[in-house]
Amino acid sequence: MTKLLELYRCEICNNLVEIDHEGMGTLVCCGQDMKLLVEHEATSENAHFAHVETVENNDGSKIITVKINHGMTDEHHIEFIEAISKDKKYTKKKFLKAGETPEMVIKCNCSEGFYIRLYCNKDGGWLTKTEI
Repeated sequence: MTKLLELYRCEICNNLVEIDHEGMGTLVCCGQDMKLLVEHEATSENAHFAHVETVENNDGSKIITVKINHGMTDEHHIEFIEAISKDKKYTKKKFLKAGETPEMVIKCNCSEGFYIRLYCNKDGGWLTKTEI
């Protein structure tokens, strides 16, 4: 059974699918089951790996800037950044290309905090919990 907002990837063609509606069965691409993408959780111990975000809340406003310390070359870059409310009712996603600055600005009332998920074309998915 799939769960809301899970990511699945095809190991043959690299299609990536995000679940918007939970269901039974398996996802199939290129004739085989797609694999559930398990995100790495960003922590202070793996911050040197450069997939950790900086989240800034300007003077307590509802405008939040997410910045990612990561190179953006053709060979190695962040494909998207996604902010997900803790209750999973609200999401905002920004797709990126090589050469772009890996950051996103969101407006939200995030008293409960939210998750930042990103996907790197070489290192897969990363997840960070925030408490802003």
